[in-house]
Amino acid sequence: MGNAGVLDEAVVMRLLRGVAAPEGGDVVAAGLVDSVSVVDGAVQVALRTDRARLHTMEGVARQAESLLRRERGVRQAAVVLTSHKQAAPVPQEAPQMLDGVTHVIAIASGKGGVGKSTVAVNLAVALAQTGRRVGLIDADIHGPSLPRMLGVTEKPGLRDKTMIPVQAFGMKCMSIGFLVPEDQAMIWRGPMVMGALQQLLGQTEWGELDVMVVDVPPGTGDVQLTLSQKVRLAGAVIVSTPQDIALLDARRGVAMFAKVGVRILGVVENMSFFHCPHCGERTDIFGHGGAEAEAAKLGVPFLGAVPLLMDVREAGDAGLPIVLAAPESVAAVAFRDISERVMAALG
Repeated sequence: MGNAGVLDEAVVMRLLRGVAAPEGGDVVAAGLVDSVSVVDGAVQVALRTDRARLHTMEGVARQAESLLRRERGVRQAAVVLTSHKQAAPVPQEAPQMLDGVTHVIAIASGKGGVGKSTVAVNLAVALAQTGRRVGLIDADIHGPSLPRMLGVTEKPGLRDKTMIPVQAFGMKCMSIGFLVPEDQAMIWRGPMVMGALQQLLGQTEWGELDVMVVDVPPGTGDVQLTLSQKVRLAGAVIVSTPQDIALLDARRGVAMFAKVGVRILGVVENMSFFHCPHCGERTDIFGHGGAEAEAAKLGVPFLGAVPLLMDVREAGDAGLPIVLAAPESVAAVAFRDISERVMAALG
């Protein structure tokens, strides 16, 4: 078989035309293909069925899986059956969470260790410094960092079973880290994580806000999908460092948000260069400009570069973001410039 081109949904649909449908013809022509997903060589297909044809369709699904797994470029293939009722389509319910927020933006990265949370916190504080009403959610349930980075130890209040967000630097903030001890491991499976996230989003008294900054965990998993389904995301900011491996993961992050219809507001290159505090000399430790070049390649805006400074790390560990601790520093100026470019992108 083999396909010399890129493995994508069109290729999978073409392959599925070789799978016979129970009533004749192929599964594509019979309208039995409910959805197709292709991510880095992992293919998932959902086929429509009903109770009467369940046994027959199980054989069809196995045949489709076998066919797909033989295709060059397919790392794994899964074909699932989904119930299909003959009824008028019902419009999908619009997201209801954070309705009082004008703009909800996700700060994301394809991998950990690129300083995404540092960017999220300083971006949010920079926006609050302009007089905007800002909220900040730490959506990383397994590794919450907001309490330490904001220097906050108090717990959120409670009013009529609704949490009152913690106030910090003129912002309304929420994190699972406000509710559990710092050294407690969150050994939770997916449903519990999603439940906690939905509590932070929907069971918190956010009120009216101009901007909500959501610090999402690294990767392309359940949290990102839940956000896109439950919240009207105005866009996402992708954080990367200049190294090729980080840029590869950033590319996946851009592709994931594109899949769920979320606009990419731009890419930030963090730890872009080392700025010596003594002599002022600049050193490109991890390379430089890779994120800007990647943004151009992907056709998304480049929002700016943030230098690698010890002051940024020390300020974050001390619970005082660099835009407050050293407002005239190179990093603080970079964060303020990025915050305004984000707002300009939002229009």
